Amino acid sequence: MPENSLNLTALNTITLQFEAIAGLRSRINSDFTKACQLILASKGRVIVMGMGKSGHIANKIAATLSSTGTPSYFVHPAEASHGDIGMVTRDDVVLALSNSGTTPEILALLPILKRKGVKLLAISGNPASELALAADFNLDASVEKEACPLGLAPTTSTTAALVMGDALAMALLEARGFSAEDFAFSHPGGNLGRRLLLKVADVMHSGNAIPSVTETTSLSNTLLEITAKKLGMTTILNSAGIITGVFTDGDLRRVLDKNLDLRNTQVASVMTKSYKTIATSALASQAAQLMQDNAIYSLVVMDQHQLAGVITMHDLLRANVV
Repeated sequence: MPENSLNLTALNTITLQFEAIAGLRSRINSDFTKACQLILASKGRVIVMGMGKSGHIANKIAATLSSTGTPSYFVHPAEASHGDIGMVTRDDVVLALSNSGTTPEILALLPILKRKGVKLLAISGNPASELALAADFNLDASVEKEACPLGLAPTTSTTAALVMGDALAMALLEARGFSAEDFAFSHPGGNLGRRLLLKVADVMHSGNAIPSVTETTSLSNTLLEITAKKLGMTTILNSAGIITGVFTDGDLRRVLDKNLDLRNTQVASVMTKSYKTIATSALASQAAQLMQDNAIYSLVVMDQHQLAGVITMHDLLRANVV
């Protein structure tokens, strides 16, 4: 097949789907608002159902709802007729997807859902269908034609249903005041989860890994400690074990410019007394922001006014926080 013909078919597919999505804007009406209010008032979960390609879309909608603050799961309509309907309770809301609105496996469930007093929402492509009319509220996802040249494979219709489901999920997200931190709790394994959930205490250097010397330590021995701990700095402690300053690679460059005697100069005389700290309970992302704002490489970590550790930009990079 000629390249132009292939590209033309692809472009036509995209155009049809784009037009179908644009057509959904006029369907965001009072029924959509009432569907959202019904879910928000529900004490249970949203049970999403669909057969075939609509089933795949239903599965995705359920996943999106669950990850954005609306507990949800997918139930296969055919399996529901063989026992899985028992997972649906009176407190739940069922969201059924069917482009035709006549999917037998879904229609077969309507009597039992009504008998159990379960509220029913539909996303259908036929507002006059049996499913749409049986639903408490129907979200109209009808399309003029499928992108499939044969008019057979669900394409435009499934895209429209997916977008309508996403619109529902995002409206509910905002209504619930769902935050980025809430989202992270649902995605602890992702980058966002690491950025928002990881604490400074989880990645800092503590115990014997903390570089430290006393105020009377010579600069030469201080450099040995910095080299041994490999953090580019060291903390300075007084005779009571309380931190009074830090000495960094930057401080070393300034010392070398002054031609000081490294063996006989005590580190307390050249240490940095004003240094940035962060609490062990702070988010690692806050540590990254503090370092970036102050153009520094490391932070002293404190716990109840006591030295608890040191965290560096490399630690945050390794943890995929930045």
